[in-house]
Amino acid sequence: MKFRNKLTVVIGALVVLLASACESFLDVNENPNNPEDAPVTGLLTNSTLETARNIYRAGSATSNYVQYLASPNPASSSDTMDPLDFSGTWFNFYNVMTDLTVIMDKSTESGANHYLGVAQILMALNLGMTVDFFGDVPFSESFTFETVTPAYDDDQQLYGQILNLLDQGIANLQKESTITIGGDDFIYSGDIEKWSKFAHSLKARFMIHEQGYSASEVLAALDGGFSSNDDDAKVFFFEEAFNPWAQVAINNASLLLGGWISEQFIQALDGTSYPAFDPRLPLMVGTTSTGEFVGTVNGAGRGNAPESGARSTLIPGQYYTSETSPIMIATYAEMKFIEAEAALASDKARAYAAYLAGIEAHMDMLEVEDAAKAAYLADPSVSVGADALTLDLVMKEKFVAMFLHPETWNDARRFDYAYKDMTLPENLNPNLNGEFIRRLAYPDSEVSRNGNNVPQVTLLDRIWWDQ
Repeated sequence: MKFRNKLTVVIGALVVLLASACESFLDVNENPNNPEDAPVTGLLTNSTLETARNIYRAGSATSNYVQYLASPNPASSSDTMDPLDFSGTWFNFYNVMTDLTVIMDKSTESGANHYLGVAQILMALNLGMTVDFFGDVPFSESFTFETVTPAYDDDQQLYGQILNLLDQGIANLQKESTITIGGDDFIYSGDIEKWSKFAHSLKARFMIHEQGYSASEVLAALDGGFSSNDDDAKVFFFEEAFNPWAQVAINNASLLLGGWISEQFIQALDGTSYPAFDPRLPLMVGTTSTGEFVGTVNGAGRGNAPESGARSTLIPGQYYTSETSPIMIATYAEMKFIEAEAALASDKARAYAAYLAGIEAHMDMLEVEDAAKAAYLADPSVSVGADALTLDLVMKEKFVAMFLHPETWNDARRFDYAYKDMTLPENLNPNLNGEFIRRLAYPDSEVSRNGNNVPQVTLLDRIWWDQ
């Protein structure tokens, strides 16, 4: 079976890679694990798998902020936007980027241009997630093994490097390569054309973050990007090491109480905030024990609902929570909503077509029945016509289609959290002065090891594109 074969590759690679990657702030002057001796094939296996897991980790960190999920406990820090320690998330970003640095160095030396291109694309993605979370971060001095206290680079300048990495990756994919990528690539199994589309799609994602972005450049990137759901960047999991959101759902079924659904998300789909009931809702989350969709208010907790059966939660076996379900890294649906946003000011017909295509693509991904899909797309609150299309509608549908994905937090900040009926959580962190969180705090591990270089910021200080 394909998944079992991939697992065999993973196990073999991890034997070689055990503890190979090291974080920028760890003592790397002496490296007993010597990751330079690991083959690029094994490093790519680990990097593609762990990049998908980083999407999960990042989504887990931010899903309460955008009110996909809510804590069942009142005044929980994950809901109330208190400063949390994301040392583990930070480590995992840098862990992957360290392996990618080795791939790039070894591929450059050997002429393995396809490995070089893929590594540059994955580096851009992981660096971009790190910058989007924290702002200024170490990069230029992080992988040289010359210092344990690397300097912090400016977040706006790092964005320039992210886009350059994507351009370089696209260019290297077009060259001859001494080694062919295959099953060691968990995302596309070595399909270079799809990697190129992925890179163009990521360019569009990162460019649209910028205030005053060039719509024509975003649309040009999309022209080279995904053209159907078949192009989605995703990593399937396997029975022996399954999707981490599946574990959240399984834990919840055992009353370990994770994955409770926010009231905001339920009401965005159940006909409360918008006129139409969305047929995707029962395919994404569970009902209560009485068959209803009931969310949990962020910050308020479960109240008189001591068990998960009285509130909607993630449940095992759905698209996002089956043991072998994929983690979606980037999707065609996301790209259509980026297209709709970018084209809205200049070409409403193109924007409207992209908006409808994004909804349909996500519904097809979830396997919504044709009749239910057609009814939703025909509802007057959805089928508004090109002239009546608004950014609010585009962002609402993108919010649904990006369920549990960390990119939604970037959208929320760009959109100033202006989703319909989204309100501040109860028991909000008083230091936020009645405002939504704008960045993550630097991790405690970094402050303790590299404190002289860590910028002094608050959770209200905005990163460069969120001004």
